[in-house]
Amino acid sequence: MQSIINWLPQKLKRRLPDLDLWVVFPYVLLSIFGIIMVYSASADYYIQNGISAKSYLLKQAVWVAVGFVITLLVFLMNKKVFRNKKILMFAFVVLFLASIYLIFFGPNTNGATGWIYIGSFGIQPAEYLKLFIILYLANILSLHQHRMELGDEISAKTTWSPAVIVFGLIVLNFLEHDLGGSTINAAIAIVLFLAAGKNYRQSVAIIFAGLAVFFGLLTTVASKIDVNTSNYMLQRLVGFAHPFELSKGAGNQLVNSYYALGNGGIFGVGLGNSIQKKGYLPEANTDFIMSVVAEELGLIMVIIIISVLFVIIFRAIILGTKSNRMYDTLICYGIATYLVVQTFFNVGGITGLIPITGVTFPFISYGGSSMIVLSATIGVLLNISASQKRSQRIEQREAK
Repeated sequence: MQSIINWLPQKLKRRLPDLDLWVVFPYVLLSIFGIIMVYSASADYYIQNGISAKSYLLKQAVWVAVGFVITLLVFLMNKKVFRNKKILMFAFVVLFLASIYLIFFGPNTNGATGWIYIGSFGIQPAEYLKLFIILYLANILSLHQHRMELGDEISAKTTWSPAVIVFGLIVLNFLEHDLGGSTINAAIAIVLFLAAGKNYRQSVAIIFAGLAVFFGLLTTVASKIDVNTSNYMLQRLVGFAHPFELSKGAGNQLVNSYYALGNGGIFGVGLGNSIQKKGYLPEANTDFIMSVVAEELGLIMVIIIISVLFVIIFRAIILGTKSNRMYDTLICYGIATYLVVQTFFNVGGITGLIPITGVTFPFISYGGSSMIVLSATIGVLLNISASQKRSQRIEQREAK
């Protein structure tokens, strides 16, 4: 223990100049803002129900603090740890067994069985699956990079095994009735497989074509589902297609989100003054926290928050394109995809662009599992950025 205490300050001192402020500042700002908004979104409702107004404030503050520590530790780690086969295999086994348990024995929470509870502490394996997919596919696809570039037949032989493993886990995630999480994980995997093939134009074309087909089918299917269906996942689709017709049922969340957005307007009604969070808007501190932000602080603040988040996303893409290592490139693209798709699903859900999927907004919404995984991904991104800076210094010294 003493050796770790001695190691940390020395390691940090050496690595501090390599800290990427384009990633750190947005991450810290969003996390601190998230604490404020979790408190604002939950305080009134919990006071009405006899619960301490500071309950979720303190919990979120603890998760953010834990997240900062995780980010620091991952930033200081040797990247070889991320590629350790035993660690990746252990993670796969744990996630696989957790998914099996949840499908057959998991408690139902808001229509899904995605939580494992240890006392009052809840763990959401689907969140950890996002990071596992990024690290696992980046490792396996970069190891076979030369084969991926030789042709379709060899590429197929190289990718079928990791594809079965990853998409097998995603199917299990879907069977937990987690449409949002499974879709995000599938998007991450697809982007990494396409990026590993090196044909960027084809990859972009396939992604946009896939999105167009997906949304076309989604709108068609949603409009034809029986509005009286009792299936939870189908209810979200009909609530998306007929929100006001089902305002007292499946469309209740979306309708109240509309009210919050409309009430907030451009500048908002003031921090703490949301009406919809007072029992009208379910999950106000998690899935619909951006509705509360929009109502209290207005459209301008929502645009600022999304812009700050996109600083991290664009930085990840830049780091990926600059890297001459396929492993680093794939990780950066995976993290960017994770943040983009999750943000789109959350904002798209509260604005009625897509069905509500129960996806939280990165760094702002309440949640321990989400904050831990997001913080770990930030740590990985900082680690890659620092590695690039060290490589640049070495190249500059050799050039002199």
